[in-house]
Amino acid sequence: MYLIAIGWIYVVLMMSVAEALSTQGTVLGAVVTFVLYGLLPLSIVLYIFGTPLRRRQRLAQEAQAVQATSAETAVTTPSETPSETRSRTTPEPQSETPAETPSTSPDSRSKTAGDAVATVGKEP
Repeated sequence: MYLIAIGWIYVVLMMSVAEALSTQGTVLGAVVTFVLYGLLPLSIVLYIFGTPLRRRQRLAQEAQAVQATSAETAVTTPSETPSETRSRTTPEPQSETPAETPSTSPDSRSKTAGDAVATVGKEP
């Protein structure tokens, strides 16, 4: 990937030199050519192609942090029996009836849906 970037910069540099040394070219045109044809597109392409590497590094750092915190908690917490762990993590049963609990699905109460849109062409 870096070989392509080096070749790209070389070609754009040669275009800029040709622009600067041309009888009808200017140094400002050469700078604009180098920035707009070289640096800007190349920085975007390298950023996009570098995304998987940055993602792998971030995931490795997160995994290392999780591993460090789990090792730290394993050292600092006293050992528990499995029954103590289960009793501590098991939630207490709820005493609500199913009619009192809110529902997120619209058809959970076994009622049919009414017509949302009136039929066209029929009078009541």
